[in-house]
Amino acid sequence: MIIDHLGLSVSDAAKSQAFYAAALAPLGIAKIMEFDGWAGFGRDGSPEFWFGEGGPAQHPMHIAFRAENRQQVRDFHDAALKAGGKDNGAPGLREEYHPTYYGAFIIDLDGHNIEAVCHAPEG
Repeated sequence: MIIDHLGLSVSDAAKSQAFYAAALAPLGIAKIMEFDGWAGFGRDGSPEFWFGEGGPAQHPMHIAFRAENRQQVRDFHDAALKAGGKDNGAPGLREEYHPTYYGAFIIDLDGHNIEAVCHAPEG
């Protein structure tokens, strides 16, 4: 991990919390805490992804969340679509990045390009 945490403004904190709770659950990422109207999502008690209201939403941002396996990438894509995201790249190999790069892309409620990626080979 090279980033300790990141934060972005969203247009509707409650809707974004519901979206990200559903979309990131397949990756084992959940809301860990809230502070001053901002929600911190992460794993193992470490809130690394923060968002809340408090300024204009930055456009567009690209955020990639690490998946442990390719099934998690597929589950993320399905869950994010059901939660209101828009498809921006179905789950699949992206060999232009490297031979085992398996990712899926969703546009979230504020227009951000959100990705789940697994770097491991199928197994």
